[in-house]
Amino acid sequence: MLFNLLQTDIVEALPQQQEMSYSLIDMAVKGGWLMLILLALSIVAIYIFGKKWWMIRQAGEIDKDFIADIRDYIHDGKVKSAQTLCTKYDAPVARMIEAGIVRIGKPLSDIQTAIENTGNVEVARLEKGLPYLATIAGGAPMIGFLGTVVGMVQAFFNMSQAGNNIDITLLSSGIYTAMITTVGGLIVGILAYFGYNFLSAKITELVYNMETATIRFMDAIGEEN
Repeated sequence: MLFNLLQTDIVEALPQQQEMSYSLIDMAVKGGWLMLILLALSIVAIYIFGKKWWMIRQAGEIDKDFIADIRDYIHDGKVKSAQTLCTKYDAPVARMIEAGIVRIGKPLSDIQTAIENTGNVEVARLEKGLPYLATIAGGAPMIGFLGTVVGMVQAFFNMSQAGNNIDITLLSSGIYTAMITTVGGLIVGILAYFGYNFLSAKITELVYNMETATIRFMDAIGEEN
């Protein structure tokens, strides 16, 4: 009984640790004005990724029998029907094939050049905006590190101004604030990095399909000559 009373007194005498709650909003506020820049960069990255993903998705939506139908039309001499079929699709492959159909009757080299030029324009349109996403992927972590350095400088400056009244909380609070910008920068940078590589892989896949369609179309044209 006496032991239990002593144990209770000791526990009550110990300083109670204050529970701390964390939230993303509180952490963002602690990070300072650089967090606003990171927030703006994250919004831009999300916008670019969403826009390009939708564009690439739309560009790949084309009937799997499209080239076969074009070949049948050309073999039957229905060039106008083949051209009309191309206009039904808002896709790079359809525009490339249409550029070749318009030049049927000309040398194969001219048709090939027209298709390649159209393909280059389409690929450039798909890749437009990706460099900005890559810049955010590399720049956001650097901004986060800048915030860390600024926070550390402020922490040591506050300690130097405190004189003999140095408190460990001055340093710990400054480090806490500084590390938040690093976390924010890394999160934005990582998301932008993965988004950039995902879109690049999708564009590469689409370019492969465009090249395959071009080869099949040129083979169909060559059969008629």
